[in-house]
Amino acid sequence: MRTRRLIQVLAGLAAVLAMPALWAADAKPDVAATIKRNVEARFPGTKVIDVQPSPLAGIYEVFVGDRIVYSDPNGDYLLVGSLLDSRTRSDLTAARMEERGTIDFKSLPFDKAIKVVRGNGKRSFAVFEDPDCPFCQKLEHELTSMTDVTEYIFLFPIDALHPQATVHAHAIWCAPDRALAWTQWLNQKKPPPPATCKNDPIGELQKLGAKLYIDGTPTMYMSNGKRVTGAIPAADLEKELVASTAGPASGNPVAPPAADRPGPAPPTAPNR
Repeated sequence: MRTRRLIQVLAGLAAVLAMPALWAADAKPDVAATIKRNVEARFPGTKVIDVQPSPLAGIYEVFVGDRIVYSDPNGDYLLVGSLLDSRTRSDLTAARMEERGTIDFKSLPFDKAIKVVRGNGKRSFAVFEDPDCPFCQKLEHELTSMTDVTEYIFLFPIDALHPQATVHAHAIWCAPDRALAWTQWLNQKKPPPPATCKNDPIGELQKLGAKLYIDGTPTMYMSNGKRVTGAIPAADLEKELVASTAGPASGNPVAPPAADRPGPAPPTAPNR
């Protein structure tokens, strides 16, 4: 599947690169503004955050929050997929997404998180999760086999996908034992009784998620600030935890696994 997708992306790239005359005739002085205007108009709901030159002449890197796409100078032709350096076999798109997604881990509002400690809890990560998200349930299932880790859960319900998610998020946060309510709901489907309480942070966490361009769950942050999306297997999460203790985020991660995202989505290939 990845080979087929790579061939499709390279074929599209070849087609765009075969049109230099079109670029020369239509390129505008303010390329970034032109790309932003056209992409946002043609893909309602998409927000172009930044436009930068890519390593390819005439092709621009368009950052739309949770991913990067590539465009000609006018936003008329978009390439969706990873840009690879064949000399090093490195994924340049993934590297740029890691660079853009890295945060100061200590800046997260941990007082607004549910803390779940396994074993001695000496390793830590944070995760934005929707209580009704099936991929979050899968991630939590993977975590049952892990130890010596502290998980900070930021409740991030996406009602567009799960209409009762916010109701469940409020109930879990307002439960006498939040960690127990969370694990019982995610792992056993034992619903917490409906509840509301003072200092409920769900609204604030929605704003934080928007600021961090989170539009799908689960979205994790390792202790070195690296962003990891999707329900990854326990073995892969173990590797991320080990790497996070070695220093600042670096490297070329693989394409993210499945995660829950509401529509309309930014430009993307089918069956991502």
